[in-house]
Amino acid sequence: MRCGEKCFRVTIEKDNETKSIPVYARTQIEARRAVRRKYGKEIVIRTVRK
Repeated sequence: MRCGEKCFRVTIEKDNETKSIPVYARTQIEARRAVRRKYGKEIVIRTVRK
């Protein structure tokens, strides 16, 4: 973990299934980027919460 990171709960929709994933990042934007890097650009991100 880097200094200043928080745990965000990211809700995504993949293959008509909703998943909630914990992501460690400094900001909500970084959390979105991390999810897109892992799952691809076509993934639908529903929410990003602390």
